[in-house]
This record gives sequence, structure tokens and C-alpha cells, in this order.
Amino acid sequence: MLKIRGAISKQSYTTLSIMAFCFVFLVWIFLSSFRLVNAVFLPSPLNVLSYFVDAMQDGSLLPNIMISCQRILFGVFFAVVVGFPVGILCGTFKGAEAVIRPLCEFVRYLPVPAFVPLVMVWAGIGESAKILLLFIGILFQLILMIADDVTSVSDDLLNAGYTLGATRRQTITKILIPAMLPRCMDTLRMMIGWAWTYLVVAEMVAANSGLGYSIMKAQRFLKTDAIFVGILVIGLLGLFTDRFLYFLSKELFHWVEGK
Repeated sequence: MLKIRGAISKQSYTTLSIMAFCFVFLVWIFLSSFRLVNAVFLPSPLNVLSYFVDAMQDGSLLPNIMISCQRILFGVFFAVVVGFPVGILCGTFKGAEAVIRPLCEFVRYLPVPAFVPLVMVWAGIGESAKILLLFIGILFQLILMIADDVTSVSDDLLNAGYTLGATRRQTITKILIPAMLPRCMDTLRMMIGWAWTYLVVAEMVAANSGLGYSIMKAQRFLKTDAIFVGILVIGLLGLFTDRFLYFLSKELFHWVEGK
């Protein structure tokens, strides 16, 4: 188990993962039960669970979950539609890389919250503004990572295609893209993870719904149980989407080593 990159059984891996979650949960129970942290700042798990059940029953939580999922879906979709072909272009041709990569390297370090005033000017305060913020937060990272996925494809595969008489178009569509798709799925998992973290920022733009909005609203009234519910629900939704893409990747690319 202590060997560098040593393999462990799937059962051991699952057990250790569950133990890690249980440890964090037990620390939370310990701190809240013995009042080591003020309940205003750290509500008990029971209070958080009670608020979650009440919010689901009175219908205040589920609509916020649905609207946040919709914003994530559209933000990621448009980023993939633009970023995937641009990333392939950047990773395939050095001339395109010289144009695209330096610009993306610069823009990706710009803080997404700083775009909030500009987005409100460009797109108003409606749904398009929130989707645009998610789009900006994901796009430039996605382009660079897709380009890296392309460059990770072995030159031996490309040379084999040339030897068999493949044209440039065939090399890209029949060799390069299929070979990079498994890594592309892993990239997409990371991008969706970032999208969930940008959600709260996106829902700062004059929102009146969504999980990020409910967290910001609860913060104004120091309702930390509501804040915890919002954070945990976002975390669970992010984990669900990640696991879904992971198992989808295993089904689609079962021939890849380690899948």
C-alpha cells in the first residue's frame, strides 16, 4: 500500500474512500455536539438534514436544483461546442497553436468574478448572463486541455496512418480524434467540476433562483444550515455528474488501459 504507485485492490480502495468520508463526518459531529464551534458558524448534521427535508417538502429546494442544473448544462454545452474544435486545431497545427495558446494562457488567469460587471453590460441580467459567465470560466481552460489531449497522441499512430496512405483529413478524423477521445472525457469531467464551482459566481448576476442564489441569500441572514445544504447539494450533484461521465467513459472506451 505504501509502494509508490503501487496497486491496491478495488475493495481496499472503496473502504479507504468510505473511511475518509466517515472521518470528516465524525469530526463534524464531534465539533457540533460538544459546542466546540458556535452553532451559528457550524450547525449540527441533524439541523442540516432537517433543513434539507423541510426545503424538499415545501418545494423551495428542488426548483433551485433544476435551474442550476440547466445553467450548468447550457454553459458546458456551449463551451464544448466552441472549445472542442478550437482545441483540436490548436493541438494539431503549430501555426494555430501560436495564435490560440498564448491568448488562452493569458485569459485563463483572469478571475471570473471580475467579468460580472462586463457580463451584465454585454448580456443584461437574464439567464444568458449566467450561462455566459459559466462559458467564460470553462472555455479557455477547455481549449488548452483539449489541445494537450491532442498532443498526447503518439506520433507512432500518425506515422502508421501516413504509411498506410491516409490523407491529412483522414489522419485527423480517423486517427487523431478517436485516439484522444478517452482523455477528452477525463478533461470534460474536470471542466464540469469547475463549472459547479463557478456556479455561485454566475448566480451572483441579479439572480432570484438557483443554488448559488440560495446560498448567498442564506448568508445575509446567517442561516448556516441553509448554506451547508446548498454547498452539500452542489457537491453531490458534481459528484453524480463526475461518476456518470466516468462510467460512460468506461463503457465507451473499455479498451483503454486503466478504464
